[in-house]
Amino acid sequence: MSREVSVRDLRNHTGDVVAAVRAGERVSLTVNRLPVADIVPHAPSSSPWVPSHSLRAILHEAGADPGLLTDLAVMRDDLVDDA
Repeated sequence: MSREVSVRDLRNHTGDVVAAVRAGERVSLTVNRLPVADIVPHAPSSSPWVPSHSLRAILHEAGADPGLLTDLAVMRDDLVDDA
């Protein structure tokens, strides 16, 4: 369960609230006793990107689907009108 802190208390005790969050505590920020936001410890995110050398190695090892070009040609024919 998270600790509730009013906007006024946050303003007056910012250092204490930041220290609690830094220690791993979740804080629910309230206005007129109603929760309006959550202050949570920062969680580093991992990048969805793969380094190019890793991607090249994966593609080299796995190879392309043999029917890929045929599938792409069929899709192109379905999506593009030759006028």
